[in-house]
Amino acid sequence: MRVRRAGSIAGVLCAAAAAIGGLATSGASAGAHVKAAAASPQVGGNLVIDTVTPPVDFDVNTTSDNESIWAYDQIVQELYSNAANGKSVVPTLATSYSLSKNKLHWTFQLRHNVHFSTGALMTSKDVVFSITQSLNPKSTWSFIDSPIKSVKADGPYAVVITTKQPWAPLLADLALFANGVVPYNFGGETRAQFFQHPVGTGPFEFGQWVKGQSLTLTRNPHYWIAGKPYLDSVTYDAVANATTRVDQLQGGQADIIEEAPFGELASLQSSGYELGLFPSTRIDYVTMNEEQAPFKNKYVRLAIAHAINRAAIMKAVFQGHGTVANSALMPSVTYYSPVGLPAYSLAEAKADLAKSSYPHGGFSIDFIAAAGDAVQPLVAQIVQQELAPLNIKVDIRQLDPAEVTTQEQSFHFGMRETYWTMDIVDPDEYVSFVLDGEAGSYANFTHFNDPTINALTTEAEHTFSSSKRAAIYKQIQEDAAAQSPIVWLGYSPYDYVYSSNVHDYSVYPEGNAHLEDVWLSH
Repeated sequence: MRVRRAGSIAGVLCAAAAAIGGLATSGASAGAHVKAAAASPQVGGNLVIDTVTPPVDFDVNTTSDNESIWAYDQIVQELYSNAANGKSVVPTLATSYSLSKNKLHWTFQLRHNVHFSTGALMTSKDVVFSITQSLNPKSTWSFIDSPIKSVKADGPYAVVITTKQPWAPLLADLALFANGVVPYNFGGETRAQFFQHPVGTGPFEFGQWVKGQSLTLTRNPHYWIAGKPYLDSVTYDAVANATTRVDQLQGGQADIIEEAPFGELASLQSSGYELGLFPSTRIDYVTMNEEQAPFKNKYVRLAIAHAINRAAIMKAVFQGHGTVANSALMPSVTYYSPVGLPAYSLAEAKADLAKSSYPHGGFSIDFIAAAGDAVQPLVAQIVQQELAPLNIKVDIRQLDPAEVTTQEQSFHFGMRETYWTMDIVDPDEYVSFVLDGEAGSYANFTHFNDPTINALTTEAEHTFSSSKRAAIYKQIQEDAAAQSPIVWLGYSPYDYVYSSNVHDYSVYPEGNAHLEDVWLSH
């Protein structure tokens, strides 16, 4: 999990009023330090990126951590990729597609003369194998590809994907990293062997992996875009401590650092470092497990939503570099609508609680948080303090980060703070995972299950009209606000700080960076 430096609880709560009106917009134009145009790109050099956590798993059926996914993005490519605006896709290994009148058969034309980093030519045989293997129902990502009925080759450079029913998000789904194209039959290796050093058509190839510490990728000599990448290699070093990451940037051991303390961004920028506050799809929120009786009651959930000072939490965690949520969706996501969420009000919270089966509170909540994480324990403490006037006791259990996930997925918890970042540009991924009680993830492990939202989610998946989908998703957001299965806290940017000799570095809203475009001035 992420590590951030946190402020005091007392200071946070005293700053609530200022936080409500004074949070900054997290756009690239607002937050990024724009560099003057440099000379032509130079070839060579090793780019070192300090990350908070190391890549842990490259098997696309099991991995879910961002560091593994974002490194994998440099190695393996998909038929379509997320565009820079975060709301559309662009052809990558495919060049075009056609859709049958019944909207069931998608025919993709593949790019010619694309080679894997081994030198082998990519054909439809590889594409069919890659997407078919991702259909495993036991995969973490099976909910994305479950609408696919079959994948078949139509000659060496065309592939036909047939869906079980009309499926509007398919292009976005194909841009998911788990649908990246790998060699047929894993190049003759077992699955376990292959994902220890995955092979793809991306700008970089797998180099050296020191598990838990670092990963080095080297230039793919067979990359299909002439002249790219510019870099010889990219090294990801895992450095959990934020102060150490800053020290390594200043000492020249790192070129780019992830998640510098927000309180130090201004001083780093004034010292000549480049600041990237890239618009993201991150939304932080607090979940409530409805297997615990109080949370089954809508008015208990609404009372908690009214009692939590979301502005104070965002001020504490992001120090002015985030915005308070006004919807279950994020502004950077297609079909977002600012429908409004329960506002901070102790009077409203008490009024809601009075309508519930627990009019005087009198129950305890088990709040799990990752020990050492600056976000989760801080949020837990604020929630603990703010629910006390409702006579709701919050017991905080700080656990190892991996154990937090285990406890959540086995439903041994009452509340927890977590966050989401999109992997694809269509909101179906997020809504299916977080709000649809029948989609396999138990609505982000909350056991929230609203038939209306479930039906609307399905309707949006089968609707191709953009205006109609917008209306459906607006209703989903309105219903989610009214039901409050989750306390949505706020939106924040991806924050990176990097040396002035790093050029053309940017991070897309889904978190992926196109490092083939990055170069170092020598």
